[in-house]
Amino acid sequence: QVQLVESGGGLVQAGGSLRLSCAAAGRAFGTYDMGWFLGGCRQAPGKEREFVAAIKRTGGRTYYADSVKGRFSIARDNAKNTVYLQMNSLKREDTADYYCAASFDPGDRVSDPTSVNYWGQGTQVTVSS
Repeated sequence: QVQLVESGGGLVQAGGSLRLSCAAAGRAFGTYDMGWFLGGCRQAPGKEREFVAAIKRTGGRTYYADSVKGRFSIARDNAKNTVYLQMNSLKREDTADYYCAASFDPGDRVSDPTSVNYWGQGTQVTVSS
């Protein structure tokens, strides 16, 4: 079992920044990949949550959705059992609920929400114009 708790969401003006954090507990943090997905108002009915960013369990490889490349940065601190999502140059279309995700998948399906084993409860990000 893995428990994930997100924090750091809120209201920010377009062009601003936020940093999301996700604290993990349970199984050894360095044994699973971590990622961020979005949902809520951005999630179409019947559709899976949308991939944002991911980082491999060793921390050596990162992945980003095209829509956030150059603006968002994912990092993990295995000593603190925490993954971060630094969000810069925020746009109104970034408004969504952001979910932390843990995956034990041995491959590179980090952008596939069906590979996620555990989800956090989500944190809301609202970007105003």
